[in-house]
Amino acid sequence: MSDHVELRTGAYADSVTLLQVSRQVQQLPGVATAQVAMATPLNVEVLERMGFAIPEEVTPNHLVVAIRMSDMTADGDVDAVRAEVDRAMTDSRRQVGGPTEDAPPRTTTAALRREPGALVLVSVPGASATVEAMDALESGSDVMVFSDNVPVEQELALKTYAARRDLLVMGPDCGTAVVGGLGLGFANVVAPGPVGIVAASGTGCQQVLALLDHAGVGVTTAYGVGGRDLSADIGGLATRTALARLDADPSVELALVISKPPAPEVAGELTAYAETLRIPVRLALLGPGRPDLTDATETLLRELGVDLPAWPVRGTTRAARGPRLHGLFVGGTMKQEAEVLVGEAGLAPGLCDLVDFGADEYTTGRAHPMIDPSLRLERLAAVAADPETGVLLMDVVLGHGAEPDPAASLAPAIHGIRPAVVITVVGTAHDPQGLDRQVGALAEAGAEVHLSNADATRRALEILAAPTTGDVR
Repeated sequence: MSDHVELRTGAYADSVTLLQVSRQVQQLPGVATAQVAMATPLNVEVLERMGFAIPEEVTPNHLVVAIRMSDMTADGDVDAVRAEVDRAMTDSRRQVGGPTEDAPPRTTTAALRREPGALVLVSVPGASATVEAMDALESGSDVMVFSDNVPVEQELALKTYAARRDLLVMGPDCGTAVVGGLGLGFANVVAPGPVGIVAASGTGCQQVLALLDHAGVGVTTAYGVGGRDLSADIGGLATRTALARLDADPSVELALVISKPPAPEVAGELTAYAETLRIPVRLALLGPGRPDLTDATETLLRELGVDLPAWPVRGTTRAARGPRLHGLFVGGTMKQEAEVLVGEAGLAPGLCDLVDFGADEYTTGRAHPMIDPSLRLERLAAVAADPETGVLLMDVVLGHGAEPDPAASLAPAIHGIRPAVVITVVGTAHDPQGLDRQVGALAEAGAEVHLSNADATRRALEILAAPTTGDVR
């Protein structure tokens, strides 16, 4: 093998584009592996773990092109690969608008001149997101801030400004929304229905959407408000605005608020506010002693007069042959829900390690793990080889915007490994990845697959506590 690493300046591209470029280059003859990425500290660390020698002068403003060629290739082949990197980068720029009369506008303000009052979706590096979001608000538009790594004081400023003008800020770090039946961000395909959702949790929203869909209940509107909205710093500003919107919508019969563990005082204020509204509002606020998302969904279904379905479980897994539980999550709420259940079960902290690969420290300069699974797959290989690992608990989140075929990389990674594997697949029958196909591939590879993350977590704990059996209940 031979490695070739170069640093480029003035060549910024977003992480999704660079992921696509990397995948194109990896398909070339003679290329063992290739990574094209911005030189954030995390990306440099990943490249160094892959064995690439990164020049000392690297800065986060550099674009790194790291290529590993097979032994049978020549220097001319490397030049051809570099040329392919240039071509792929050029093509990606053309796809987002070249110098034509119909080129997309380059600023939010210019875009709103064409479509005044449109909902604005902001997906730029966190340092630039606030400026774009404020431009939208000043133009009188609601905004969905998909970007993460936005300082909390900037979020507060945006939401305070919006609340005074009866506008809605969804986010920052708002990964999922359904507005007027249209899914935004990482949204699952669901039918319209009587339930309205306000979610300070992207994957928590998706979990409820998937469970409701399995029960035959639709959702027309699901407002994401960002994971910090019910914190003491933000005080639920966007949640109240979103609930007021649902209250004014005659098609909404019942509303559900979903959140990671909120600040207690904010939860109390939200409860009092909800009691002033026309529609019944139910709260699914994660935390010790509170209902998990599956329990909250079941309560909602009972209120709607819907018979509770059996939450599907497919596949069997092996016995636990080690004492440790490793949770490798792409959904932050899936991880936090599991963390609450593990804590309530009394598992010793030293025997449990739960990681959210969608957290800010893992996504700076990289695509979200629901798009690029490479970091989680790398950790999976390490913990699967550890004889102390008894059970691996993971999630796979389907829907628009997510990886087109997550089972294609995850199923081979779990096939034949030593630990037991329990996976939650969050998705609906009409998601583009194919729910049944994804579940089938993972079950065939040796995983026990659930639709309910809470049930999956309890099952993982059950397997860990009874290492002589790994069969489905």
